[in-house]
Amino acid sequence: MTLNRNLLIPSLLGALHVYIGMRILPSMPGGIVRLSGIFLIVLSFALMSLSLMARSFWSRPFADRMAIPGYFMAGFFSSLLVLTLLRDVLLVPVLLLASHPHLRAYESVSASMVLGVGIFATLVGLVGARRRARIVTVDVPLHNLPPALHGFSIVQISDIHVGTTIRKKYVEKIVEAVNALKPDLIAVTGDIVDGSVRELRAHTAPLAGLRALHGAFFVTGNHEYYSGAGAWTAEFARLGLRVLLNEHAVIEHQGASLVVAGVTDFSSDRFNPSQRSDPHIALAGAPVDAGVKILLAHQPRSAAAAASAGFDLQLSGHTHGGQFWPWNLFVRFQQPFTAGLHRLNRLWIYVSRGTGYWGIPNRFGAPSEITRLRLVPGNFGLSPRCSTRRAVPTMARVSTATSGLFK
Repeated sequence: MTLNRNLLIPSLLGALHVYIGMRILPSMPGGIVRLSGIFLIVLSFALMSLSLMARSFWSRPFADRMAIPGYFMAGFFSSLLVLTLLRDVLLVPVLLLASHPHLRAYESVSASMVLGVGIFATLVGLVGARRRARIVTVDVPLHNLPPALHGFSIVQISDIHVGTTIRKKYVEKIVEAVNALKPDLIAVTGDIVDGSVRELRAHTAPLAGLRALHGAFFVTGNHEYYSGAGAWTAEFARLGLRVLLNEHAVIEHQGASLVVAGVTDFSSDRFNPSQRSDPHIALAGAPVDAGVKILLAHQPRSAAAAASAGFDLQLSGHTHGGQFWPWNLFVRFQQPFTAGLHRLNRLWIYVSRGTGYWGIPNRFGAPSEITRLRLVPGNFGLSPRCSTRRAVPTMARVSTATSGLFK
């Protein structure tokens, strides 16, 4: 059974590479262009297959190092596959309407464009993934906000996915950027790891350096459950993060109270029925006169329950904003909100695009972010403000992001 499973995915991968090759290589101009196409398609299949099978031949961490080139090439393969499919769809009306000479010219140009655009999107996405996350500043207007909480700042990080390609130095840069914002509170909204505590403890250790006036709070994402949620919640608590599992904390800030609650991941009951995600339970016993009630929930799908429970603001991640084109177009079919600030009745929902990336190091059209949210007085007719700027290396301004690459 294991052998069959190990062969099935590489076989499917090989079939898709053959499809790409058969559809674009014959139409390409001869010489260097076609040779480049052949080389890249063969290289993509070889490196991705090696990535899939690395742990069958070697032990970690050597297997992870051998798998890294395949992860990088997977972004190119994904773009090439989508562009090839799109080209085939667009060729249908051309076949019906164009004369033979025009058809041959269109096939040649479009095949070369598939390869060129695939390379471009891969390189831009790779730079976007490895670049330090932008600082996105969002003002959230809240009705009847106590004066003491005007300007209260929350810095949110989410979906770092520490694992094969995201390691200790990457996390250190995130912690440095968060602390430079001097937040009142830090919200860590899940999917921080892809691997066990034993494998990744050294790489998540910098999270112990997170600093905020009222501390850092953590909720589980689905990937914590894939990686051993019990061990990771204990490890994050050891690092100084306050873990919220369907519970809340009351914060006193300059004479006003603020409730910060957290739920387990929306799908957590599949792994542990006793940890079923429930915003109502998370808020039970909280002071009814609290100035603001904030929910940390990894998936945006918690929003309907959060609204009915009486929360004012929900902070979520999970979607990565789609991470890269064209998958960002499909997230909305699985989640009610993809990225940014939204409203559901009286509830504001902010969905982070994530501070790292999952699997494929590609951020084409969906840049990663560290989010600084500020609570401001407003009413339900007031539009939120959101600003993002590119970068100065010193991180001296809160609405900027650095342009250097993570190491």
